[in-house]
Amino acid sequence: MLFGLRRRWITQIPRGKRTVACLGRPKLIKLGYSAAQKHVQIDYQSVGSGSGVKSVIDKTVDFGASDAAMKPEDIAKVDVGVQLLPMTAGAIVLPYNLEGVKGLKLSRKAYVGIFLGHIKKWNDAAITATNPGLTLPDKPINVVVRADSSGTTFVFTKHLSTISPEFAQNPGTQNMPNWPVGTRSKGNEGVTAGIMSTPGSLGYIEYGYAKSQNLSFAILENKSGNFVEATMASGQAALASVQMPDDLVVWPSDPEAKDAYPIVTYTWLLCYKQYSDKAKYEALQGLLKYCLTDGQKEAEALGYIPLPAAVAEKVRVATQNIKLAPSAR
Repeated sequence: MLFGLRRRWITQIPRGKRTVACLGRPKLIKLGYSAAQKHVQIDYQSVGSGSGVKSVIDKTVDFGASDAAMKPEDIAKVDVGVQLLPMTAGAIVLPYNLEGVKGLKLSRKAYVGIFLGHIKKWNDAAITATNPGLTLPDKPINVVVRADSSGTTFVFTKHLSTISPEFAQNPGTQNMPNWPVGTRSKGNEGVTAGIMSTPGSLGYIEYGYAKSQNLSFAILENKSGNFVEATMASGQAALASVQMPDDLVVWPSDPEAKDAYPIVTYTWLLCYKQYSDKAKYEALQGLLKYCLTDGQKEAEALGYIPLPAAVAEKVRVATQNIKLAPSAR
């Protein structure tokens, strides 16, 4: 997923306007900043993080965002440098399509086993053991996974690799793994469509998207052995379990707090450290200021987790690393 300012569009809008194209968690910016700043026009396109990071490297966008922080080896390919900025956070949930089944609980053994292809039916003992009050069908589990290179997939597989040595060995932590099981669909939209259209399905998508589509999603067992639903409070508990380092990259891959939801990630903006277009530079700085102040107030309503205050301050200081090129001053 990425955000970006598309250079070629700047000449296609009236003088004085600036265009921002959003290619990742768009609503935090699109619904708020564009309304507050009439001179900034925002567009959104849904692409996976893999193609988005390539766009940053190729400089076909002006900034991006991803659930998978850009790797050092990719940053090294950008001559003007890249500044990673955590801007919001969110949970990854496992939505399912089982008529009449509410409050499904999945143990760590169960959901790892499903995505490894070991647990194939809904009435498997590993699932029924944690759901004594539910009637689960003797039907196959139709697993739906991402077909594209995805930051959501990276975070999900990083969690599965953290809690399962077998998963860590194969397929491991990847943006686009060779899943041992599953129907492949593109984007959150494709995975959601696959789940909703096929009874007996289970997949993984962002919490905010699942909420917007009114999907049922599983209550997961965390590291403390508690079954925790994805909520704002359980997401904040997960974030509180880790300290943000100076490079602003941290992974709460398996939080220990008893009330923490187990699969939570920050989302990073991927900004160049130097801009040669003064109008774009000023638009970006205004956008960053908004995201760290008023934009944080919108996060919860959109299904995302506001940054902890200490993290927001660290990010604010880091925005000063983004400069206007000397030639543009």
